[in-house]
Amino acid sequence: EVELSEQLKISRNTLRQSINTLVTEGLLIRKKGVGTRVAEKNLYSEATNWLSFSQEMKVLGVKIENFELHISKQAPTENARQFFEITNQVKVLRLERLRGKENFPFVYFHSEFNPKIRMDGTENFNRPLYEILENDYNIIVKTSREEIRASGANPFIAGKLEIEVGDPILIRKRFVSDINDLPIEYNIGWYRADSFSYKIESVRESRSFSSNF
Repeated sequence: EVELSEQLKISRNTLRQSINTLVTEGLLIRKKGVGTRVAEKNLYSEATNWLSFSQEMKVLGVKIENFELHISKQAPTENARQFFEITNQVKVLRLERLRGKENFPFVYFHSEFNPKIRMDGTENFNRPLYEILENDYNIIVKTSREEIRASGANPFIAGKLEIEVGDPILIRKRFVSDINDLPIEYNIGWYRADSFSYKIESVRESRSFSSNF
């Protein structure tokens, strides 16, 4: 503060108030014992005309990297089991990926796929997921029902996203179906709260009313 106030030729009190304002507006991030830094520019996703994550980032001009990629056959989680209408004895293909920008992982994805899709885990998941489904399996996804909530990072997610336990994250669940309403994918993503925003635009339907007096 001393060096910066001298450089800008303003009082330390004025500088401190300005920094507090920038922190409130989300332009700076302050952490106890660490200091203050410039916030990463938030990535935005919109609710209308939903896209896959890869498509969203491509539209934003962001080059995405896979920092981790894990494929396995597992019993379904409860959400996936109910969505696919299967039993716990049926194994599903599970795909887990840590993704983000260069040197900056900001989202951890967990996907489970309907066992009716004959995916075996040998697919090249560095390709966009819905491109694989369409080109390799003739599946065209159409509908995504989403659930979004804020939470604090647990130890596992905090370690993956390189944040502190309890730091704010955005949890985004997707229930994806194809053009025939067949459940295709259950996906959950844990996003760093300082790198992702979700915009919702709603249009109110106009109605005509008639009155007889």
